[in-house]
Amino acid sequence: MASPSRRQQASNGRRPLPFDPIAEAFRQWTTNDWGEEEAMAATTSIMRAQALILSRVDAALAPFGLTFARYEVLALLQLTRTGSLPLGKMGMRLMVHPASVTNAVDRLSDAGLVRRRPHPTDGRTTLAEITDAGRDVVTRATKELAAIRYGLDDLSDDDCRQITDIFEELRRGVDFTDTP
Repeated sequence: MASPSRRQQASNGRRPLPFDPIAEAFRQWTTNDWGEEEAMAATTSIMRAQALILSRVDAALAPFGLTFARYEVLALLQLTRTGSLPLGKMGMRLMVHPASVTNAVDRLSDAGLVRRRPHPTDGRTTLAEITDAGRDVVTRATKELAAIRYGLDDLSDDDCRQITDIFEELRRGVDFTDTP
């Protein structure tokens, strides 16, 4: 018996359906005149794709004891000039709630990958600083994620650029503005 493909493994052990459930939902929306079937199908496709990508990424990060959220914290710190940032600034750059940053930093600190330290000039601010162990882990984890193209190994570079461009339009004005 052949081993299951990576695509089949991403379906959480379930066998693929003999039809596309999103296409069937689209058909039902249209038949019942619920409206906005194109938007419903796009949203449902995005949500399912996010689940598939997250499953692939989490599987690649699991050997490092990381979730994607913790990986993002390490990557952000690794890419800074000093290897440290205030927790509040991290939340803004990662576009997550401050409690999420605190939780991720706590877990990474417990693992010895990040340390907290007081800001040198602002006593009210705490910095998260990546450790040498954190640098090693994020470097190795990044290589694993690159090997699976961040969960998008079924797509070409052109496909990835198109996706990025489409979602940039959705994010503009919410995540960023074009004005300096």
